[in-house]
Amino acid sequence: MQLAGQVALITGGSRGIGRATALAFAAEGADIAFCHLDDGAKADETAAEITALGRRAMHRSVDVVDTAATRRFAAEAAAALGPIDILFNNAGMNIRKKFEDYTEAEFDRIVAVHLKGMFFMAQAIYPAMVARGRGCIINVASQRALKGAVNSTPYTAVKAAIIGFTRALAWEATPQGVRVNAIAPGPVDTDLTAGMEPAFRQAFIDALPIGRFGRPEEIA
Repeated sequence: MQLAGQVALITGGSRGIGRATALAFAAEGADIAFCHLDDGAKADETAAEITALGRRAMHRSVDVVDTAATRRFAAEAAAALGPIDILFNNAGMNIRKKFEDYTEAEFDRIVAVHLKGMFFMAQAIYPAMVARGRGCIINVASQRALKGAVNSTPYTAVKAAIIGFTRALAWEATPQGVRVNAIAPGPVDTDLTAGMEPAFRQAFIDALPIGRFGRPEEIA
């Protein structure tokens, strides 16, 4: 019960790493607010699993690109569950194709979901953390930010930007009592990786010392 009495807000929390983290935090005593994008049935399942652990849960469909919507969700979560102690900035997406084939709209969407959504969700909860002198922000980056990857240039670039954002905010936040960190998972078995071509997926696995993709629970 390391998180007893705390409230965690998770973006992209209905499935994958977000769901696994929501359940791990709930098992440690935290109440959970999470958002998803039009994934109501799966979100209801995740919320039921959280409540089965004896914790409170709420969820909303939120496009994290919509800054006003993220602010509303953060305010609703705090009103329903209490001040946010932990933010897990996890929402993400990817479009895999050759560098020369990306459209401007695809580029803008990938950057906005990952970086804009993360930036302004953190901004929505940060002042209240500073006012209380405590809090924890965890941003999901990727090993691709450090290693690069084929057929994934916008995603890789924006994950590198997330590392820069995390480092910059940590300098401001730490003196205020708020910790800011990033995690950079390798490939994990989620819906985001399920659509990979078999040969491409196997090439990834062959390059991993552990010889397999990670599991969401391991990242949680």
